[in-house]
Amino acid sequence: MEHAFLISVCEKVGSALAILYALLIASNTGNEILGFSLLLMSSGFFALWAVIDRRLAFLSLQMFYAISAVIGLVRWA
Repeated sequence: MEHAFLISVCEKVGSALAILYALLIASNTGNEILGFSLLLMSSGFFALWAVIDRRLAFLSLQMFYAISAVIGLVRWA
């Protein structure tokens, strides 16, 4: 039961953060730092989910998103 709750939290929070990231970047309103920070947090929640659920391909994808977020943060800082 504990794993299911944690997975559910990671799924919902990660998805909400990813949606906010996409909206901020697409809006082109100068919120790139916040947007890429949200992407980094989202990938962290999804990575935790991947580790708990032992999904290595999904974990690899989240590492790519985290690296993309760091590149975005460095570029826009």
